[in-house]
Amino acid sequence: MGEAAADVKSALRQRVLSDETTDVNKPPSSSDDNGIPPAWWTLNHNGMPQAVAHRGYKASFPENTMGAFRGAVEVGAHAIETDLHLSKDKVVVISHDKDLKRCYGEEGLVRDRDWAYLQTLRTLREPRQPMPRLSELLAYLAEPGNEAVWLLLDIKIDDPAGEMIPRIAETILREAPQPPPSAAWTRRVVLGCWTAKHLRLCHELLPGFAIAWIGVTLPLARQYLRVPNVAINMRQEPLYCLGGPRFIRDCQEDGRPLYAWTVNKVSWMRWAIRKKLDCIMTDDPKLFLEVLEDDDDNDKEL
Repeated sequence: MGEAAADVKSALRQRVLSDETTDVNKPPSSSDDNGIPPAWWTLNHNGMPQAVAHRGYKASFPENTMGAFRGAVEVGAHAIETDLHLSKDKVVVISHDKDLKRCYGEEGLVRDRDWAYLQTLRTLREPRQPMPRLSELLAYLAEPGNEAVWLLLDIKIDDPAGEMIPRIAETILREAPQPPPSAAWTRRVVLGCWTAKHLRLCHELLPGFAIAWIGVTLPLARQYLRVPNVAINMRQEPLYCLGGPRFIRDCQEDGRPLYAWTVNKVSWMRWAIRKKLDCIMTDDPKLFLEVLEDDDDNDKEL
């Protein structure tokens, strides 16, 4: 690559591209010079993927609960992945599902219940746990000893982006404890977005925060490679199929963080290690860390 081409590529990386499209399935565009910052701390460690606890340590605890998050940290997970919804009174709560049936055995939608009601619920799965708020998880991660653990937020699209993202911003910036600068949330929180509308609002309201696009198809993922510094968080199967290996190489050549979900089988874990993905989301971070250690030991023997 010539110096001029390299300069152009470097310049593009410093801003968010924009074509003023209103199609939320297309990447955003703009001449905004305050670009999305790179999620550099989410890159693999010496070629080894990071262990991201999917909904916490889901294999051993009720998903998306403080017990699952604490359990993940205790077994050594590098990061926690979790899901966000809004209560009726606009509290940012942690729940994968938009309704309460599967996890809590109650009828109704999360968004139709106030926090005063939601906090009384307990998971069906033992040990029975309450529904946490985002602010509670952030308070836990702000505790001494947890500074190295980072957080990947899956911002669900069941709530209007114009309501959800301002409340996420308020929760992170005003309601949660603020760690020291060396462990600031801007170095530890990645905002996961499914649509360009969500991505734009996240960048507008939380401009110092890294962003990851979440999706399931390679053609759309390639569109998001046009957006400088946006990490890619993909379902694992497309990365294995036709076009997947090339997409992985393109991300790595671009220095673009690439995550895969949900990786629970040992064979898939070993595949992710061979491909040097940056992060894998798994329900069993303890198992993945054991596979990582075994793979590292085998390399040392060679």
